[in-house]
Amino acid sequence: MPFLRKGRLALWFLVLSANAYRNLSDTTLQTLSRPGTDFNIHNGSILAPLLQPRVPGTLGSEAVRRHIVQFFNSTLPEWKIELQTSTSRTPISEDQPVPFVNIIAYRDPPGANPTDIRRLTLVAHYDSLKEPEGFIGAIDSAAPCAIIMHAVRSIDAALTRQWNHTQCDSKYGLQVIFTDGEETFGNTLLANDGLYGSRSLAANWAVDKYPLSSTYESRLLSISLFVLLDLLGSKNPHIASYYPVTHRDYRRLAILESRLRGLGQLKSGGMEGISWFVDRAVDARNITRRSIEDDQVPFSALGVDILHLIDVDPVTGEFPKVWHTLDDDGGHLDMDTVEDWGVLITAFLAEWLELDGYME
Repeated sequence: MPFLRKGRLALWFLVLSANAYRNLSDTTLQTLSRPGTDFNIHNGSILAPLLQPRVPGTLGSEAVRRHIVQFFNSTLPEWKIELQTSTSRTPISEDQPVPFVNIIAYRDPPGANPTDIRRLTLVAHYDSLKEPEGFIGAIDSAAPCAIIMHAVRSIDAALTRQWNHTQCDSKYGLQVIFTDGEETFGNTLLANDGLYGSRSLAANWAVDKYPLSSTYESRLLSISLFVLLDLLGSKNPHIASYYPVTHRDYRRLAILESRLRGLGQLKSGGMEGISWFVDRAVDARNITRRSIEDDQVPFSALGVDILHLIDVDPVTGEFPKVWHTLDDDGGHLDMDTVEDWGVLITAFLAEWLELDGYME
């Protein structure tokens, strides 16, 4: 347990036992809000503004960043917003460094010391690929950003009700990271091309230590679970499990998907009895898939637990057909699937944060 202060092993086991899952009731699952018109690709208040080229350092990137920040400021006023900036040269920028701006939004229980809080963390990158010119990146990753925004808004009032409860003494907060610069700039695979924002943020949070009196050593290591969404929005996704230590969380998502379908709460079609979660029946000890290089890499290397939700064919290893093509736009999203992801991630948050009885 290298991320805990010496002498805090007992506390760690207490934290683990306190985070045992409690299943959401059917009633709660049947009352989860859907994104609806907010995900309209033309004028939806959440998704539509994301569907534009947003290469780091461009006006499109700035516009999308403003949209995300304004969303939290206007609809989630209890959340705190931070921007973490860095610059880096890319294979095509020559001597001109490119700016990268990560967006961090979080909400902690009232009165809690931030250095004593563990945060469930949802992550997606908001930048888009530079080439081909005009690339939108709907699955990659405008839709994942919108899914996260919908989910946290959907459970925010329940968090308030839970934390206002007289017997509530929660040590868990909720955090969202929208990373910049996930995409590469060059046409060849270079070791330091891509993951610009996530590399900068992970390094910054790792060295920025909390005071010695804190429960956790750093903000990086207070992340309870790093849930990364990428390439989501195509019909019939294939989501594999890559990390044995978080296979329980993966299975929880698979169970929630099955329950939601059984209750008629999901709209997307597909083959009857076929789950999005291809490793749902696999034991954690048999998870041997090779992880996919994405924004989780710098965090995983520093000891953070990762749940990677990315659509990859389990047989061929191929990404969705529209990946890195001009067809990856709003018109090629399967909107029933995108909406269902919004409902499923909302359910996952509500269950993980034990909000049953507080959702209305």
